[in-house]
Amino acid sequence: MTVQAAAPGALTVRSVEIDDPGDLLAALPSPGVSWVRRDEGMVAWGEVARIATSGASRIDDASAWWRAVTRHAVVRDDVHTRGSGLIAFGSFSFSDASAAGGALIIPRYVLGRRDGRAWFTVISASDDGEMPTLGDARVVGSTPAPVGAVTIAEGDEAAWNASVAAAIDRIARGALEKVVLARAVRARAQRPVDVRSLLAPLARDYPMCWTFHVDGLLGATPELLARVDHGLVTSRVLAGTIRMTGDDMGDLARAAALARSSKDREEHEYAVRSVTGVLAAHCGSVNVPEEPSVLHLPNVMHLATDVTGVLSHNVSSLELVRELHPSAAVCGTPTLAAAAVIDELECIDRGRYAGPVGWIDAAGDGEWCIALRAAEVSETDASELRLFAGCGIVAASDPHDEWAESEAKLEPMRNALGLP
Repeated sequence: MTVQAAAPGALTVRSVEIDDPGDLLAALPSPGVSWVRRDEGMVAWGEVARIATSGASRIDDASAWWRAVTRHAVVRDDVHTRGSGLIAFGSFSFSDASAAGGALIIPRYVLGRRDGRAWFTVISASDDGEMPTLGDARVVGSTPAPVGAVTIAEGDEAAWNASVAAAIDRIARGALEKVVLARAVRARAQRPVDVRSLLAPLARDYPMCWTFHVDGLLGATPELLARVDHGLVTSRVLAGTIRMTGDDMGDLARAAALARSSKDREEHEYAVRSVTGVLAAHCGSVNVPEEPSVLHLPNVMHLATDVTGVLSHNVSSLELVRELHPSAAVCGTPTLAAAAVIDELECIDRGRYAGPVGWIDAAGDGEWCIALRAAEVSETDASELRLFAGCGIVAASDPHDEWAESEAKLEPMRNALGLP
């Protein structure tokens, strides 16, 4: 059930254009929010209000609260670009039953840059008194504290292989077509984790991904669940993976093999269909490329399809997220059958891993990704993290290959922690 949170009193919001602030992450105080890709996006800090939600209605409850907040807000936005004005950041658990639930958070300050323009936003509750003078704002982040030496638990490959084999058996017997299984690896840092020390290398090494941090959940995800921008909706579907080797010619051959792989194309098609079906219900037209492309990341390559559509009626990004999650890319198909197999075989609570993470503005536009290549800092011990990786299992999957794929998907967070 959702923790009830009254909407704050009427908010006052002011966004002004500023000079380029340079590295956004370097300007972020701790703790804070990160939403950065290709040196653009937003960082935010402070907190004006939040709602904590849980259960099957967690996204709907957050969406209703946000509508109540925006209805009475007084917004002066001199910038008028994606992310300026009143916004909130959120993340939600993968599972309805997860204790992690979800949250939507309204920050106090937002610093952003997009398309060569930079802005600064201050959000205040009605009783906060006089608004700060933004023209004199100077944003300086403190130096991130290193985490020190990190130890990480070894994964149980035998248990993983047994789970994957069991999933393949269920698929062979016709119980389902695809299921995504995940594993969690515990890591312990020498000192409490300052997430900024991890965000900087993630943003540097994975510039094509969204480097995010919301409420202790951080990572660099390549998968866009839904972006809504003035009636245009976009979703980037990723499914089907092969590891990079670092040999340019060899990786070109591997990319071609991935594009031809019947196993990976089958896995990818399930994910594309699950997204397209949702968007078709809200769009007058949906464009789906006939063939997937191959997305090259430093550690892996993915089959990728960008699905786009034009909304035929008013629907917010968060409302779309509620319908899109969980897609076949992180759950499987059919959804209910795959979710049941996950509950039976995974033996972990994913928390907010593989759940929606992103932001929404007062008009309902926003950008939401799937929280992949991620880690979650423990709420009770700031020196402990859980690192996550998942793999799509279909009839042609091989347990040993899926283990290798999961190891590759753990690399971004392992490397950010200074682990080999």
